[in-house]
Amino acid sequence: MYENGAANTSFEDVRKAAKASGSQMSHYFADKRSLIRAVIGHQADAVMADHHDPAIGNLDSIAALRVWARRIVEQQRAQDFEGGCRLGSLAAELVESDAELRADFAAGFERWEALLRRGLLTMQQRGDLAPDADPDALARSLLAAVQGGYLLTQAHRDVRGLEDALGAAIDHIESLAPGADERSPGRPPPPGDAPD
Repeated sequence: MYENGAANTSFEDVRKAAKASGSQMSHYFADKRSLIRAVIGHQADAVMADHHDPAIGNLDSIAALRVWARRIVEQQRAQDFEGGCRLGSLAAELVESDAELRADFAAGFERWEALLRRGLLTMQQRGDLAPDADPDALARSLLAAVQGGYLLTQAHRDVRGLEDALGAAIDHIESLAPGADERSPGRPPPPGDAPD
């Protein structure tokens, strides 16, 4: 389904690829729709598994976020910019098909968003993010940067859109660190502090 799309993949195609009998398939999946729901859950699990890497830890530092972004970019290069996000590609095809599938996709993306949010909350609790930073909004913006970047990368067969989107999102998070204005001499002064 990831390679060919759900619409172009029959129940029989999956049975053959799995080297399973018809009775085995029907034991686990009543119909193609139940198979699709299982695939959505599997792809959400696979996305989460990609985040169990000591190099990115709990995504609770700017350095870890930058390693995470580099890994995503490297993965796209390694697959010649084809396929995009396993969960996002399937969602693009099926999210409007019915409310139950939409809820499955929303739950999968929420798991990913929650992982990012936890790291950002840890940064905030540690004092690496300003108290008024919004970890919910920042997690959503990181996830939107990933998904939009994947799509641009597929369309252009070029990784720059993905790199730029993730870089800008992480730069924004870094700018919310206490004292970030003082540490960045090239950044314009905040409103009200400009010289007369």
